[in-house]
Amino acid sequence: MTGRALASVAAAVIAVVVTCAALLAAATGEPHGGGCVPADGHASTRAPIWTPTASVSPPGGYPRIGRWDPTQVGNAATIIAVGAQRGVPARGWVIAVATAMQESSLRNLPGGDRDSVGLFQQRPSQGWGTPAQLLDPVYAASKFYAKLVTISGWQTMPLTEAAQAVQNSGTPDDYADDEPDARTIVERLTGLTGLPGCATAVGPQGWVAPVRARIVSGFRPPDRPNHQGVDLGAARGTEIHAAAAGTVTVVECNVRPASHGCDRDGSRKIKGCGWYVGIAHGAGITTWYCHMLHRPTVAVGQTVAAGHVIGVVGSSGNSSGDHLHYEVLINGVPTDPAAWMRAREAPLGLTG
Repeated sequence: MTGRALASVAAAVIAVVVTCAALLAAATGEPHGGGCVPADGHASTRAPIWTPTASVSPPGGYPRIGRWDPTQVGNAATIIAVGAQRGVPARGWVIAVATAMQESSLRNLPGGDRDSVGLFQQRPSQGWGTPAQLLDPVYAASKFYAKLVTISGWQTMPLTEAAQAVQNSGTPDDYADDEPDARTIVERLTGLTGLPGCATAVGPQGWVAPVRARIVSGFRPPDRPNHQGVDLGAARGTEIHAAAAGTVTVVECNVRPASHGCDRDGSRKIKGCGWYVGIAHGAGITTWYCHMLHRPTVAVGQTVAAGHVIGVVGSSGNSSGDHLHYEVLINGVPTDPAAWMRAREAPLGLTG
């Protein structure tokens, strides 16, 4: 891959980051629209590692990110840049990087199982291209994305299902454990956080609505006095954001009977929160997010920024339709989330 081609795809990622800020500005009427949410939870946009210069690599080369060395991170950068250039949403970048992590450990391998080669271990005999083509990271990533975007519903699938639909691997569940690292690398390289998509704008007090949707059931209404949160009527698959920076304390499938599970829709007869996440924000403040579509994308002990995507809206547990049940607790005592968020300049609903 030539330096000119690398510079071209790198510039595409820069354009994505700038576009996120511009879209937020257009939506809010503010000069920066609160910015894309940076990983430290502040409202300014984190500078991406890439800069639009003659080379895709930053001065001094790519850093090590976690267990991934600079060469591996550089290969991830190419995968992300190709996705951005092709107009693939950021969720696709995470899927692609996680797939390459599983298939090749982000190394451009000259061989593999049977006739597999390259970052994605694609097979010439299966029509992916010639060995020489598949050893070109740009070509290999382009072929991956071309197949991914033809899969119906890929953006709301669990990552391992989307990756498997492209790769047809003999070990279809093995992609899931690479998602956290893939998300970290994408966020570090692009300056975005809470992927997929352009991150949401965090308010001046460090809080943000977990979804933008109408309140369909309030806090302890007369007909539901034990309703300890609010229901937000977001569509199935809508990304759920951490309302503030904190530490994940609970990731759980909470249903009764347990035999029903959380990977299918619940009903009024099923009890419990379904797939849910609890986040501790300090000073005795905790938020809960219930009825997710599938296993949340965060883990217990993980530190998250305000706006970080923690899962997607579904209807698991005690639920009669797709929505997010959102609770705020102070020292374990539920408080009205609508009032709490309004006081923190991050109102719930569609009018804030």
